[in-house]
Amino acid sequence: MTPLLALLWASPTSAQTPSLSCKSHPLSPNWPSPSAWSTLNTTLSGRLLSPTPPGAPCHPSYPSVFSPSTCPALQTAWFTEAFHSSDPVSSYWPNFNNDSCLPDPRAPCSGRGFPAYVINATSAGDVKAGVDFARQYGVRLIVKNSGHDFVGRSSAPGALSIWVHYLRGMEEFKGGYELRGGGCKGRERVEGHVVRLGAGMQMLDVYRETGRMGRTVVGGNGRTVALGGFITGGGHSILAPRWGMAADRVVEVEVVRPDGEVVVVNECEGSELFWAVRGGGGSTFGVLTSISLLTIPSPAVTTLTFQFATTASNPSAFRAIASFVSAFPALADAGVSGYPIIFNSVPSTSDPSRLVSGVIGKLIMTDAPSNSTILGHLNPLFNSINTTYPGQFEFYTDVTSHSTFAAWYEENFDPSPVGYGSVMSSRLLDKEALTGNVTALQTALERFSAGGQATVYIVSGRGVFEAKPRGGGTAVNPGWRRAYVHATTSVTFPSLDRAARDAAVKKSNAYADGLRELAPGMGAYVNEASKYEPGNWQKTFWGDNYDRLLKLKRELDPNDVFWCQPCVGNERWQEVDDLLCRV
Repeated sequence: MTPLLALLWASPTSAQTPSLSCKSHPLSPNWPSPSAWSTLNTTLSGRLLSPTPPGAPCHPSYPSVFSPSTCPALQTAWFTEAFHSSDPVSSYWPNFNNDSCLPDPRAPCSGRGFPAYVINATSAGDVKAGVDFARQYGVRLIVKNSGHDFVGRSSAPGALSIWVHYLRGMEEFKGGYELRGGGCKGRERVEGHVVRLGAGMQMLDVYRETGRMGRTVVGGNGRTVALGGFITGGGHSILAPRWGMAADRVVEVEVVRPDGEVVVVNECEGSELFWAVRGGGGSTFGVLTSISLLTIPSPAVTTLTFQFATTASNPSAFRAIASFVSAFPALADAGVSGYPIIFNSVPSTSDPSRLVSGVIGKLIMTDAPSNSTILGHLNPLFNSINTTYPGQFEFYTDVTSHSTFAAWYEENFDPSPVGYGSVMSSRLLDKEALTGNVTALQTALERFSAGGQATVYIVSGRGVFEAKPRGGGTAVNPGWRRAYVHATTSVTFPSLDRAARDAAVKKSNAYADGLRELAPGMGAYVNEASKYEPGNWQKTFWGDNYDRLLKLKRELDPNDVFWCQPCVGNERWQEVDDLLCRV
């Protein structure tokens, strides 16, 4: 072991458990030799990294990078997406790195919560080298792009990480697309405008590049949402109610399988894997290296920024909120989508001493006849609240317009607060849950937002229900084909406090119980959910697709080269402190 690894991996308790059958760990006897790592580095032309922990410049125990003068800047950068996205091992939420090295000189700092080595992949060949090495030596393998992962799949102690951040690039196919592979002879032509994107591309860059073509894609709202992980989860979008989910727009994927083979899959070549990687979850069936997507003409966007609020003690607060949310199916059917947020007893922005409850957010319509169209759908709802509860609510509305989706996005992306401990729970809600019993909806929403706020995003609708993805289907949770709303809630907690983290997990799950009871058969969206989802999480995230996904996982990856939580086929292993061990 090199001196650096000895420093990074000082005394992990789990490494002293020889009776368990575990993945290779930096302090275990079966850890690859320095010469093996050196050979891998040569294969990669020097792109094998052994990074210091991201907070190390604030800690004198890392003299090679310690810098009291730059530590304050790092402490500020810690709460930005750009810092974590550009770091090869950092995560947006440090609890997924076990708070191992925060930019605080008073806190401990070690590499125990981070990968031991990182492959800075710039090609499918680099990815293949990493997969082959992990399979040969039994090393735990993970995949990271930006670290924008609400369930922590891109983090693991002692792992080999494939960093796909620089799998970039875009090719445009204006007049149609020819599917690759011998199995496609005679049906290889895909009509329409297609772009082939590196799986490491992030949404801000994708929207800018396609915007220059007068086009756009169905994508996420966070700037650093990475295309590969987005697609493998299914990919919800503010554009989905009209054009379907991102997975529905995929025509072809290049993927490195667990056996190290680099393959191109589509509806007629490797069709089962093509089905699985569109919604079956990331870090499971292989590593996506490029994705070919059907684009759409860039629409004009009308935006309604709105808020209605009342004193938190008002007993009518959640009756009005539930009445408003119950109208979401009708709004979605009329072409409205967007990002409403419920706030539950939070300080007013104008008077922090006053607690308020209500709803705030942005709703859009694409290619609407005029700016007044969206108001025509929302004003009756606001007027009804005002008539039912006269003088009890304050309202704010503002309508703006953008000629292209890219222009809208530059001003309306999700800023994604980062750098603190956080766990999430989520649920999909169908029309019955939203309209069948408004009193039950009221109770569930009040409970769901008890931590202060909760999202009730309108990111599904007819476009998702009626989608016709290539190959006849995708592996996304079937609940999406009935859902109108993707609802999320998060609980934050202080770092380096395991009891607080455990309490946050319990709280987030308890908040979501009301929606689980309200919509028991709908499940949740795996990319924005609880890592600690209780009960049958397999059914929650994949519904009736799980058995088919598991069968493919066992066929493609019999030795579990890829493992993550919560992910298809992970039942044969468990995390024991720093180790991943056989059950």
